[in-house]
Amino acid sequence: MILHIIIGIIVGGGLGFGWYKLVGCPTGTCPLTSHPVITMIYGAVLGMLVATSFR
Repeated sequence: MILHIIIGIIVGGGLGFGWYKLVGCPTGTCPLTSHPVITMIYGAVLGMLVATSFR
């Protein structure tokens, strides 16, 4: 169970960073996608939530 959560956090963080690089916010006014760390944190949290939903 812990391994699934860790994998979900890593994959979610990676996808969050990918979202920042591919979509991002060129003007810097978007609160979620203007900074890579914030986007990675949101991705990691969502990855953790998805990983804990599977049993």
